[in-house]
Amino acid sequence: MNKNAVYLLMLEKLEIDLDVLQRAAQTAYEAATHAENIAENKYDTLGLEASYLATGQARRVEEIRQALKNCQAMVLAPFNPAQGIEVGALVNLEAGNGSGQWLFLAPDAAGLKLVQDGQTVTVITPRSPLGAALLGKQPEDEVLINIAGVSQDFTVCEVE
Repeated sequence: MNKNAVYLLMLEKLEIDLDVLQRAAQTAYEAATHAENIAENKYDTLGLEASYLATGQARRVEEIRQALKNCQAMVLAPFNPAQGIEVGALVNLEAGNGSGQWLFLAPDAAGLKLVQDGQTVTVITPRSPLGAALLGKQPEDEVLINIAGVSQDFTVCEVE
């Protein structure tokens, strides 16, 4: 698994998402301000609903714009065993049940799914319980997190 390729794929996906959402927000804005959507009586809420949609789309555009900016500013350095896992690390974890997963620790864009070399890579941030627990860990370290009273254990298999 190539960390640089995953990083570039993440930036590309964020740029595509931003473009799609910008067009959707513009369409929602146009619908909200169109003359046909002016309320004819107090029960005609089509224009109001369109304005809510436009507002939500605009907020989402700003969130993705900020995520892209934060990820572009991220320094992508090789794994340093003296510091352990940090933002910019590509991590292969094995869960207690034997299932494996690839994670990319980024400053933003949590939950983004990427496919690299036929493997799914999930973007997480240090604000998540798992992301926070991974900081400073080394290969072969155990990671234990508790979410909603359920303990989950993982082993760090590989770090790039």
